[in-house]
Order: sequence, then C-alpha cells, then structure tokens
Amino acid sequence: MFARQTTILCVLIAGSATFATPALIPLPLEMKETGKTFELKSAATISYADAAARPTAELLAAQLRPSTGFRLPVKAGAAGDIVFQTLEDSGNGAESYELCVKQYVQISASSSAGLFYGAQTLRQLLPPEIYSTEKVSRDWNVPTVAIKDVPRFGWRGLMLDVGRHFMPKEDVLKFIDTMSTLKFNTFHWHLTEDQGWRIEIKKYPKLTEVGAWRKETVAGHLRAKPRKYDGKRHGGFYTQDDIREVVAYAAERHITIVPEIDMPGHMQAAIAAYPELGCTSNQLPVKVEWGVNPNILNPEESTVQFCKDVLTEVMELFPSEFIHVGGDEARKNQWEASERIQQLREERGLKDMHEMQSWFIKQIDDFLVANGRRLIGWDEIAEGGLAENAAVMWWRGKKGLPAALQAAADGHDIVVAATSYLYFDYYQSKDKKNEPLSIGGFLPLGKVYGFEPILEGMDETTASHILGAQGQVWTEYIPNMKQAEYMAFPRACALAELAWLPKEQKNYEHFLERMKVQEQRFDEAGVNYREIK
Repeated sequence: MFARQTTILCVLIAGSATFATPALIPLPLEMKETGKTFELKSAATISYADAAARPTAELLAAQLRPSTGFRLPVKAGAAGDIVFQTLEDSGNGAESYELCVKQYVQISASSSAGLFYGAQTLRQLLPPEIYSTEKVSRDWNVPTVAIKDVPRFGWRGLMLDVGRHFMPKEDVLKFIDTMSTLKFNTFHWHLTEDQGWRIEIKKYPKLTEVGAWRKETVAGHLRAKPRKYDGKRHGGFYTQDDIREVVAYAAERHITIVPEIDMPGHMQAAIAAYPELGCTSNQLPVKVEWGVNPNILNPEESTVQFCKDVLTEVMELFPSEFIHVGGDEARKNQWEASERIQQLREERGLKDMHEMQSWFIKQIDDFLVANGRRLIGWDEIAEGGLAENAAVMWWRGKKGLPAALQAAADGHDIVVAATSYLYFDYYQSKDKKNEPLSIGGFLPLGKVYGFEPILEGMDETTASHILGAQGQVWTEYIPNMKQAEYMAFPRACALAELAWLPKEQKNYEHFLERMKVQEQRFDEAGVNYREIK
C-alpha cells in the first residue's frame, strides 16, 4: 500500500500567477476547466458500473444527504448523474483516479481508494456548504472539469496521541473523517504512554483498570515554577469493540490505522499496573507529569512475552501491515544500574545497552514478521543496530538524520516525521500570549508547506525508501479534540498537499488563496481550525 506511486504527465494550470478556481486541497496533479457548470439536483441518481464501486457510491450518497437533504438513489449501471466505475490499472497506482464533470459526473479508478478520492474531490467542487451537518437551501453547482490525479507519496499520515490526554471515540471518528476529506490515508494512533494506557487488553485487565487512570495532571507548563497540579482524576480507554468500530470507520474512508504500543520506554502506566515489568521494586503510579521518563521495561524474556501477548490482541484488532512499537526516549540508566540486566547483557553477548534495546526490538520484529506484519518505530530503534525488517519513523531532526539516512541506504523504509516541520503541537505564532499553551517551538504554516520529504543527500535508490510524511499531534498541552483540531488545521492541509503534489508544482500563494474556501468548509463541518491571518 505504501510504495511510492508513478507520476503521470500533466500540464498544471496553477503554475501561473493567475490563480484558477476551484479551490481544491490537495490540488490535483492535472486539472482542466471547460467554463460550464453541472447542477446536482434532488432528482439525481448515483450509479456504480461494477460491484467494487458500490461502497463508494453509497458512502457519497450518505455524505451528500445532510446538507442537501437529497436522498439520492444508488443503483447498479453505467448511466446516472454521478457514475462510479472501476477500470484496469493504468499504471499510475491504486490511489490514482480520473474525474470528469460535464453533463454528468464520471469518476473512474483502478481501486476503491481511487474512487473514494475522486468522490472527495467532487465534494470540494461543490459549494462549501456541502460539508454542513444541517440542511442548506441553495443551488448545488459544480464547475465542469477534467481531472487526472495521483499522489506523490503512499504514506500521508497524521498521528494523534491519546495517551497524554484521552480523546473520546466520537472525537476520534470526527478527526478521521476530517483527515479523509484531505486524502490522508494513514492514522497513527498513539495508544499507550507513561500517563495512560488506552486500549483494552483482555489478558491483562489491570492495564486499563489501573493504567488508564492518573490521579491528577500537571497544570500549566512543566517548566513553570512552582509546579502545580489540577487535582482532577483523568483517564479513559477504548474497549475492543470501540477499536473495531473506529478501524471499520477509517477503512470505509480508505485510512489505515497504525497502532502504537510504545516499548521499552514510555511504559510507566503498564508498570504501574504490573510492577514486575519494571526494573526496580518500587510501586510506580501512572505518571502525572510530562517529559522523558527514567522508568523503563526490564528486558527479561517474561517481559518480552508480555509485549508479544499485548501485540497478539492488537493484531487481532488492527489489520494494518505496520505495527508501531515506539522505541523512542528509552533511558537506559536503570538497565545500567541493574546487576541482573548487566548479567543478561553478558549472557546475550551484547556490547552495551543500546544493543540491549536492539535485542529487545528484534524479538518483537521477529514476532511481527512471523505473524505477517511489519515493525515500525521512532528512529532510536536504529541505535545499536536495526532489526532486519524494521521501518523507521524519522523525527529527531539533525540528531536522528544520520540514522535515517543509513537505514534508507541499507534498504529500510522511512516515514518522515521531522520535529521542526511536522510537529503540530508547536506554536503557530510568535505571539504566544494569544495562542493556547504549547510544548514550545514555532512552526508556521508556510514552513510546513515548504518542507521536502526527500532528505538532502539521498540518491534515487535511497529516496525510493521514503514512504511519505506524517504530522504529529502530541497532547501534553492539548486536553481535548477542540484544541487538537486547532493545532492540526490548517497545518495538516499544507501537509496533505506536500505529500500529494510533486514539489515543483507547489505554490504557497495559490495554496493560501484556496485555503480561504477550505476555511469555509471547516466552518460548515464544525472543525475548530486556526484562522490564517
């Protein structure tokens, strides 16, 4: 799914200084306008020319209904006002599509994913009120266009951290739905943290009975003196039925959910539930502060088995090719100080504790491969040697870049998630007093849009291992979905376009013009974006 797609030849009209409508985001690879309009009327029909196209046709009918009030019939056949058709692969990849609007609308693709993206483009061609959750009385005109489209990268992702602050299932569904309108195809769900365990594991019920709840949360910024706490119990988790519902909802929108179970660091909530997983005899609480944590899983065989047991249930819930195992910020002081773990290091013939972490990750990698999955982790998993089948999520900027470049050169796949460009928990303005409290940093919209995922110094072979790019929404200072949306959008719109368009076709000024209409869409959909000023 995540192989890079072949680019089709095109002439893009947006390259000139005279900006053309319609305001599509991400902009299609090729678009021609013919200067007429097609009106969607209440008597219209939606047709599917083959069985594979039926689910997309039915979903579009459901998506158009709230704002138009139209109950558009969906029927088999190649004749109708909106027609979906699955064709043989033209060589442009499974996510490519063609959309032609003339006297009727024709959407064709070689896969249901391509048909879905064509449908989302059609929605953007309609007036912004099409995204309203309530009926709107107006004409529903669409400009006549011919579009040929294919994404540049096969991994176009957003990560949501629900470990620091729990987000209710309904909020997660809304976030996924908003992602889908921008043609993202990967939702990285950060489900476990020091501050909370959010996924039901039936073999280990204390993970949610104990690990899903902390007694309070640090108030204000962690660096503030004196440190204060809110005194409020915080927590929550998703049942396995909740997970299945979210996975199915995302799949219907052609979004793959990549679950993350962080290990061996960021595991204090699990150690609080099962103290034998830790390196000391101390009974730890679920952590109430943010920051890098010295507490870490011990590398005993029994702990590795615990992780395998957890991942067994995770794999039953998530059909994704990749399973994310974290691997970041694993402080090894407790390993260094433990006579038992030093003994294990010697018995395993390991040079140092970096190799011990690599040993740990390799056990998990072998387990995932044996179950037909692939391991992906933050770039620290490359320290001490990278497991043979592992993919790397590069996040640490210059510090992690050598490891990412070497991993790609050695044939490992890379997802670019660079802090300086793709961390959406950073401030959006230098005027911090008028922005929500954030972890720090400054990441304006233009810097996101200008980012290039192909890393400097890569040749064509190593560049082929860049699967794509992903934005991160870490929630230390984001207590609810309303604020998560404010931090994610519009920066996620810039990411959607940079991951879709060839870099030479990007135009920031044109993007800002189109964002004026996208803001109207967000208004209609009830998305709490940050206004572009």
